[in-house]
Amino acid sequence: TVDESELLTVPDGWKEPAFTREDNPRGLLEESSFATLFPKYREAYLKECWPLVQKALNEHFVNATLDLIEGSMTVTTTKKTFDPYAIIRARDLIKLLARSVPFEQAVRILQDDVACDIIKIGSLVRKRESFIKRRGRLLGPKGSTLKALELLTNCYIMVQGNTVSALGPFSGLKEVRKVVLDTMKNIHPIYNIKTLMIKRELSKDPELRSQNWERFLPKFKRKNLKKRKEPKKKNVKKEYTPFPPPQPESQIDKELASGEYFLKESQKKRKRIEEIKAKQADAIKKRQEERNKAFIPPKEKPVLKAKKASAEKKIDIEAIKEKVKNAKKKKLGALPVEEVKLKIAADEKKKKKK
Repeated sequence: TVDESELLTVPDGWKEPAFTREDNPRGLLEESSFATLFPKYREAYLKECWPLVQKALNEHFVNATLDLIEGSMTVTTTKKTFDPYAIIRARDLIKLLARSVPFEQAVRILQDDVACDIIKIGSLVRKRESFIKRRGRLLGPKGSTLKALELLTNCYIMVQGNTVSALGPFSGLKEVRKVVLDTMKNIHPIYNIKTLMIKRELSKDPELRSQNWERFLPKFKRKNLKKRKEPKKKNVKKEYTPFPPPQPESQIDKELASGEYFLKESQKKRKRIEEIKAKQADAIKKRQEERNKAFIPPKEKPVLKAKKASAEKKIDIEAIKEKVKNAKKKKLGALPVEEVKLKIAADEKKKKKK
């Protein structure tokens, strides 16, 4: 009796046996070929490294030709080719070379455990400015974000123009594609890098291999951005009708409807003059009204009547009269009556002595 979990797991260090000539001794029946174009700026580099490309492909019995006039690369199978998948790998090799991947990295595609993925990102973002910003975010300051992603996925990543070329194991390519697409959807790559780092640490623990990792992975909440302001005037689309719109009335049709068409030339002229006079009269009337506005007096504020004094706050007039009488008798700064009498008596004595 063998445990089912052991049957499902792959032993450490196990590899798929290599495909040899003994597996396909008769070779291929038909010749297959693939071609791809390359940009002008890659011409000088491809001319230098093309002998190395031919040497690497000759080991798998695949021919390669470089056409500098048309700007294309072509790979074809030969009678000696025994591996049917070799032409697919050769096709991926020339695609990677066209996308600015150096030959030292691109030649790894001929190995069995290496695959490639070319992700087209040019059409994922509408605005050119936003696309350039997000592509720069994928690279990071001085390429640090891209380097971190390469270390976590064990893949070589090349960002060039409107494509991202990745080269490495299948599991790593899956993660690279997810990160690139999320970055183009305005999700920062640092969130995915954090998740990959946690997964890497969890995979080292043999006890956690068969468990669910959702509780360990971080959950990032999206910020609620302000809603876009709606325009004041909304263009409401009319219901579609297969019938064309009615033809607009001509001048003759309007004259026939009003009866003007049947009038004489002199009557038409008189009518036009009357219309002009009526317009002039309206204009004069409006102008006169504007001039008369200056002579219209402004509205005066109503005069407020003085409120009658309440019965409680009545002034005692008699008491005030008595106070005034007493004040008149007393001069300001005058001496009292007794002192005045004493002073008069003293003055009289002095006169008698004299």
